[in-house]
Amino acid sequence: MTGMGFFDLRTTASRFRFFAVLEALSWIGLLTGMAFKYLPAEGNEIGVKIFGPVHGGIFVLFVITALLTARELNWSPKTTVLALASSIPPLATVLFEVWAVRTGQLGELSTGASEGAAATSPTAS
Repeated sequence: MTGMGFFDLRTTASRFRFFAVLEALSWIGLLTGMAFKYLPAEGNEIGVKIFGPVHGGIFVLFVITALLTARELNWSPKTTVLALASSIPPLATVLFEVWAVRTGQLGELSTGASEGAAATSPTAS
């Protein structure tokens, strides 16, 4: 079965990408729950009660995945700290993942990105 794309979790880099996006989505859910809790006069806590633990669990999985990815792909301490720090601000894990792909930090995902960019860039004749 080829072409699983985003859900192909067989490599360290693809697992990192998956949990980076999942962590960002859980942030969106938590922020939405917080908006419904605090913005109306009579707030509803159900969103925070659901997305709080979900986000917490995904956060822990992201941190573990980031540490394993750093070890597997031989990231520098600076890159590792940036990956871990990206889990704190909302949606920053996706920004870090994009940066890591573009700078060659995510193994085969970076290789595929640079090949795709080379294939689409015009060549001088």
